[in-house]
Amino acid sequence: MPWSARATLLAIALAPVPEAAAQSAGETAPAGDQSAPESRLPAPPLTNLRYTEDYSYLRDPANRTGAWWEPFKYIPLDASGTSYLTLGAELRFREEAYWNFNWGEVPIENYQWYRMLPYADLHLGPNLRLFGQMIGAWATGKETTVTGVDETGLEVLQGFGELRLPLTEGADLTLRGGRQLLSYGSERLISLRYGPNVLRSFDAGLASVAAGLWRVDTFYARPVRNKVDSFNDRFNEDRSVWSVYATRALEEISPTSGLDLYYIGYRNADAEFNQGNGDEVRHTLGSRFFGKAKGWDWNFEGMFQFGSFDGGNIRAWSVASDTGYTFMDLTFSPRVGLRANIISGDRNPDNPDLQTFNPLFPRGKYFGEIGLIGPSNLINVHPNLTLHLNDQWTLSGAAVFYWRDSLGDGIYDTGGGLVRPSGGSRSRYIGTQADVVLGWEPTRWFSAELAYSVFTPGQFIKDTGPSKTAHFVGFETVLKF
Repeated sequence: MPWSARATLLAIALAPVPEAAAQSAGETAPAGDQSAPESRLPAPPLTNLRYTEDYSYLRDPANRTGAWWEPFKYIPLDASGTSYLTLGAELRFREEAYWNFNWGEVPIENYQWYRMLPYADLHLGPNLRLFGQMIGAWATGKETTVTGVDETGLEVLQGFGELRLPLTEGADLTLRGGRQLLSYGSERLISLRYGPNVLRSFDAGLASVAAGLWRVDTFYARPVRNKVDSFNDRFNEDRSVWSVYATRALEEISPTSGLDLYYIGYRNADAEFNQGNGDEVRHTLGSRFFGKAKGWDWNFEGMFQFGSFDGGNIRAWSVASDTGYTFMDLTFSPRVGLRANIISGDRNPDNPDLQTFNPLFPRGKYFGEIGLIGPSNLINVHPNLTLHLNDQWTLSGAAVFYWRDSLGDGIYDTGGGLVRPSGGSRSRYIGTQADVVLGWEPTRWFSAELAYSVFTPGQFIKDTGPSKTAHFVGFETVLKF
């Protein structure tokens, strides 16, 4: 990417918020503001998927607020207004710096990520749509190898057609085919990989039935293999995933509570674990219970995996929890939370059977900003605190304590790569991590974040290689509409 283009993108991302836009109706209006009619519908939340945002409400002029982004979100194409075009984009600049990456394997690593994500959503009547999204992603300053997670040039991130068919009253079938982003549950197993520079997309066929309180998705997909340079990304022939994923809303508890039940099948013809490489076929059965009520929020998930790896049997499992309470009556409305995970590891690398849990396609930066540890062969406890300093600023802090679940297995990164083999170490403790994140969101369409993390190695790291304390600083700005 030419330096002039990078400078332009950075200038846009760092541009100050125009006062008029920041104060326009439909942005972050103060609570109790009575200037807008009660019948006016709110704007949908901005999502990372983008195709889940519905701007058809702007068909009614009474719902328009005059916000600068509204003309891009509803461009009528016929007299009835049922055919329309939605346009949008995201621009992100992010800088990351490591000292002693992987506890000293790389002394200093400082680089910049640039990303743009323009999209167009064409609705041809109430039941047919075509959705397209490009990605431009570049990296500069990296000392280590630039991979397809850092940089992919210009590529088609999403391009699919979708048909919605009414089945019965209150039930619809949606059929979607093409390249698309997939996200399920807490993104522990199927995610967008939004935190790093290049999002993960799939070439997939999907059918979804929504009826009453239930939604059931079934799909077959191949992940896209991201490569450096433009227009050379293709689906990964070694990997495939298929699933039936059901969600039931638990409105009797609260409007945001629910239950997930799912099966996920997976194959990787070139899988790597502590015991070696081979062909992996894995099946995951899982359930998630989540919600919010009376100040409490919770997210509990259990997963069991079985299948085969290089001639041996797979038996793996994980239990994950995230529980919090928000004190709305206290200054800064603090949320106190505790996350805890137990994730199985392989008991004996000399035995062909495998007990290492595979997180499949997990979210990026799974256990905090520093991103050194991934969800395999792990026990961790993660107390955290979030303060809402005002309507625009948040401050969060966390500590994370890591142990190996099995002494016969090593530790892995978020992409499933082996970071440190077991090396014969009998030490269980991996290390201690601390995170501080300051967030600023002055308006609906602009945000910034500053993060610092430190990871002090435990005895296992000391037993198996470089063992210096690792530090991380990250800064990003995002413009999204």
